[in-house]
Amino acid sequence: MSTYLRLRAVPAPALRNSPAWLERLFASDAESLQHRAGRCPEEVLDVCCPNQERIYAGAPPDAPGGPQAQVVLGGRPVLRTDRREPPLLVLTAAQTRRVAGFLERSDFDALWDLARDRLLPGYGGTTAEPETSRAFAMTHLELRAFYAHAAQWGEAVVKCPSQA
Repeated sequence: MSTYLRLRAVPAPALRNSPAWLERLFASDAESLQHRAGRCPEEVLDVCCPNQERIYAGAPPDAPGGPQAQVVLGGRPVLRTDRREPPLLVLTAAQTRRVAGFLERSDFDALWDLARDRLLPGYGGTTAEPETSRAFAMTHLELRAFYAHAAQWGEAVVKCPSQA
């Protein structure tokens, strides 16, 4: 079983606090949403998503923009209709802008240096560092682009942690 995280950008005025409404966001596929919205409103992180969070959690608390804990697994939890499922996570448009700013100003290499010793043992050790670092860097770039786009449109972000 693998863990992944789906992030969807939602126009802030359309955002609802209803678990059923939020779950329906993830019931439709990204292509139909992209066609309706004219832009790609979703990002999917695969099995490394909890580990990607470790990249940002190691950032100094006074890092520019500061919302490092909200990038991957942060946000206001909303319990799902099936309580056995992990809660959905919601970031307001203002929080999305702060996360976008944090990611834009973050130096991935500096973040990697802070997290590498904790992460490398799970990915093959120092011999696998080039590929491992590259994979985390690519995810960082994808997250930065996703949040920047959502912030530019003034959107909120809803996250759905899942297992498949």
